Amino acid sequence: MASPRQRAARWRYVQYAVLVAVVVALVAVADWAQLQRAFFNTDLVREQFPRVITIALKNTIIYTACGFAFGLVLGLVLALMRLSSVGPYRWLATAVIEIFRGLPALVVFIALGVGFRLAFPGREIPFGNLGVVTLALGLVGGAYMAETIRAGIQAVPKGQMEAARSLGMSHSRAMVSIVIPQAFRIILPPLTNELILLTKDSSLVYILGLSLSSYELTKFGREGMNSASNLTPIIVVGLCYLLITVPLSIVVRRMESRAERAR
Repeated sequence: MASPRQRAARWRYVQYAVLVAVVVALVAVADWAQLQRAFFNTDLVREQFPRVITIALKNTIIYTACGFAFGLVLGLVLALMRLSSVGPYRWLATAVIEIFRGLPALVVFIALGVGFRLAFPGREIPFGNLGVVTLALGLVGGAYMAETIRAGIQAVPKGQMEAARSLGMSHSRAMVSIVIPQAFRIILPPLTNELILLTKDSSLVYILGLSLSSYELTKFGREGMNSASNLTPIIVVGLCYLLITVPLSIVVRRMESRAERAR
């Protein structure tokens, strides 16, 4: 009679066999010529370069980096306000965090890109579309990062602060020099995940009505798909997103593995 471990192993082999059979069946019945024309038209792929790199990918990286930098600073400020002993600071930080975590990023983009112009005719957010994207991504990302940073600060043993105070450090200096650096080592993986999410959220910049020089990846792909009536430009754009997100995901996994080994 087979042991439970042997039965489990046999069941896994059955699952593998079923999966292989399904894949083989799909490969056998798929119309590869049609798929190639619709998704992998080599002539259209060549037409996307080098602009998909020099314009779209570059702008996506710039938008994401600016939004993440602003969000990180905002998140740190909000996290410290949430931990403050001053009631109004906590209430204000809580309100900002809950509002921008609850609103879809699209609504924030519309409010800043369209609502601001309607509310203040003749005025624009500094740096144009880059400023709008930085604020929109920063507000949304900062609300999430604030809670991550707050959790990281609270995860630092209280003895670290007590030891710093016993050495004559003020509370603010101990927080900046001792607690916050340790907190950031703890929260690096979730912060990197937030960077990946902001990279994808940067696609919402299309609602601002961009010129070609300001296109990011999704806008670039949509325009190419509409002009060619083919999905190949979207596939090229998807691969460019993977050039950003896959390395970041690998970094996250390695940091998490290193943290596990350190424990």
